[in-house]
Amino acid sequence: MAGCCENDCAADALRDKQRGTLQAVLAINAVMFVVILVAAQFAQSTALFADSLDNLGDALTYGLSLMVVASGVAAKAKVALFKGSLILLAALAVTGQIIYKLLVPGVPVFELMGIFSLIALVANSMCLGLLWRHRNEDINMSSVWECSRNDIAANISVFVAAGAVWMFDSGWPDIVVGSALVVLLLRSSARVLTSARSELQAAKLSSPA
Repeated sequence: MAGCCENDCAADALRDKQRGTLQAVLAINAVMFVVILVAAQFAQSTALFADSLDNLGDALTYGLSLMVVASGVAAKAKVALFKGSLILLAALAVTGQIIYKLLVPGVPVFELMGIFSLIALVANSMCLGLLWRHRNEDINMSSVWECSRNDIAANISVFVAAGAVWMFDSGWPDIVVGSALVVLLLRSSARVLTSARSELQAAKLSSPA
């Protein structure tokens, strides 16, 4: 009985740590979504727009993850399926923005792209550091880790795009990086959805008939 009590206490402590981490990264991403979205509109940057949607998707993801911290494997897998769907929707939204930029070409404001990509990189590095220790704990936290890792790659890509826009005085680097971020989002969505389906199937098989 004492061993079971100790296990319960350890599980409760782990859930409390997960909640605290998720609350922190949720707040960071909610703020950064607004900041980067506004910057994207002023900069007329597809890459920054993709970055802002990534922050929005992460904020929603962290909120959903927070709701199921204490839930079972099946509930966490279902939420992970929803997370993967959100990432997919973000990819489609950025694709629409890219099509618009191809039809209505323009040169983004590279200064804003560079400055705000670095600000986002600092914020997302903080999130990645907070989530690092939780990345292998369960499907809920591993899918959150997946989102945070994508953010770092996205921020660096936007910064590189800003430099290329400045160098070539062209909007094409912004479109190219935006397209690369779409691929990144699609791959991430596929990984999260595949893992979630596997977890859900395993939960069904292990549940009593």
